[in-house]
Amino acid sequence: MRFLDLAGVCLAGLASIASAGVVPAERVNAVEKRATSTTTRVPDAACTNGPLTRSCWKNGYSVATDFDLKFPTGGATVTYNLEITNGTCNPDGNGPRLCLLFNGQYPGPTIRATWGDNLVINVKNSMKDNGTSIHWHGVRQYHSPGSDGVNGLTECPIAPGDSKTYSFQVTQFGTSWYHSHFSSQYGDGVVGTMIFEGPATANYDTDLGVYPLTDWYYQTAYQINAITLQNLANQAPPPSADNILINGTNKNANGGGSYSQVKISKGKKYRLRLINTSVDNFIRVSLDNHQLQVMTSDFIPIVPFYTNWLLIGIGQRYDVVITANQTEGNYWFRANVAMDCLSGNKMGALAIWSYDTVTAGTPTSSAFAAAAAGCYEPAGITPYWKQPVPSSQFLNSPLTVSLTRASFTPGGELHVLWAINGSSMNIDWSYPTLSYLMDKNTNYPTDLNVWPSSAEGSWNYWLIQMAPNMPPVPHPIHLHGHDYFVVGCGNGQFNHSTAALNWNNPPRRDTATLPGGGWLAIAYPSNNPGTWLAHCHIAWHVSEGLGVQFVEAPSQVTLPDSAAYQKTCDNWKAYVPTSYWKKDDSGL
Repeated sequence: MRFLDLAGVCLAGLASIASAGVVPAERVNAVEKRATSTTTRVPDAACTNGPLTRSCWKNGYSVATDFDLKFPTGGATVTYNLEITNGTCNPDGNGPRLCLLFNGQYPGPTIRATWGDNLVINVKNSMKDNGTSIHWHGVRQYHSPGSDGVNGLTECPIAPGDSKTYSFQVTQFGTSWYHSHFSSQYGDGVVGTMIFEGPATANYDTDLGVYPLTDWYYQTAYQINAITLQNLANQAPPPSADNILINGTNKNANGGGSYSQVKISKGKKYRLRLINTSVDNFIRVSLDNHQLQVMTSDFIPIVPFYTNWLLIGIGQRYDVVITANQTEGNYWFRANVAMDCLSGNKMGALAIWSYDTVTAGTPTSSAFAAAAAGCYEPAGITPYWKQPVPSSQFLNSPLTVSLTRASFTPGGELHVLWAINGSSMNIDWSYPTLSYLMDKNTNYPTDLNVWPSSAEGSWNYWLIQMAPNMPPVPHPIHLHGHDYFVVGCGNGQFNHSTAALNWNNPPRRDTATLPGGGWLAIAYPSNNPGTWLAHCHIAWHVSEGLGVQFVEAPSQVTLPDSAAYQKTCDNWKAYVPTSYWKKDDSGL
């Protein structure tokens, strides 16, 4: 992210003049139980899912079903095999560079399953000099924390030559992605997409599938990460990305490469699954002359709304419907770097969308008027499932924790890291947090940033605040094991008397933006025992320690198979003494 003198703005309608921190659960003493979500939008139980009835599903389930409270069981077992290898890729024609690839391709294969299925994913690490762990972004991992794929928390890394099986039930529906959680490794290509079939809040004829967007660097992620760490100590920004890719491709600055191309038919409606898989860039998208009807934010169904431009933070997903109702021709799809989010990129991306009655060619369409400046979430996000959030415990818990920086001087060299209350997270690859639970060891080192959560069935409230005099950098905050309610956000220091907080039906998602120089207030119920990471999804920031973890209901955690778990750790420990790359960051 760029260190410019700009400040983000939060969700329109929730913004106030403010800023804050994180409220540790042990200081919350929350006892209020989760309210039941309600909706009056209940489709006919006898209908079936189709172009005009996308809200329907089957067997008594529909888009009106809050999947945190109820989900199908007894689905099929769906198995995938993924192998990660060293290779090269050249997505924009600039020339080949080192890449780490799933099944020899970039992006990796799309994993498809249906709401209620059981996924079994076998991952083999055939990389020469890298450990890895694979995280299934936004997946709740209900009673399966050992498959969350976070080395140092839920597993030891998978050593070169070793394999691991991840298995979990698909309790949600919608769109997401998977990526490695081993330092900044995913920026070198260890990324893929996921579709969980289910109902929707808007009708459409054709599902076009995933449309991932990402920043792209000609140097490797490890090189950029090392430069960024040096720059941070000197109050300098990280290097700008060299390009943005749309669905894995784009042209480069010299005209090489190729545009993504999509064919559409007049009068039809198309579902498009947008995912920002970047390491550092917020991206704003648009299709010339065609409005986007937005119907999900992350996995959460929302009341559909229309927009010309859509800002997508790192890790966020939006499912949109595009109606082919314009003059038949060729149109630009645009993916622009969001400079108002302090992102940095040397160029934006284009794709060509063509009606099937014309010859595909270079569009002459014009962009919509520029979106209003400001790094804020769309104003129209309203969950389809109406759910009030209890407020009294939040109002009685004024403690905040600041997002700050910490410095240290190993060997006399200054290092500056991101931190929460002065503590930069630094995990131990060889002794993950789940090992502490297995060993009944509660002696967590300070730099694991372990916080307990509230009792099962009660609420957690966090007030995340940028400390004064920090660079006004927006941070996409991602929570594992849960989605959360965004009850408010704003600029400056948080003030209870002036903050506009939405307790009636706040937006709900697993990744939301902490405004630069501002605050973000979120809430979620304890309803999924496990060891869960919360972190900034800018790869350089989590690498520099910007994260905490929550041990939720430790006595109720469903532990993984001990023999398989220990085998992964034993193989990793045997590999470490001769490993080429040594741990030099948080490990996340």
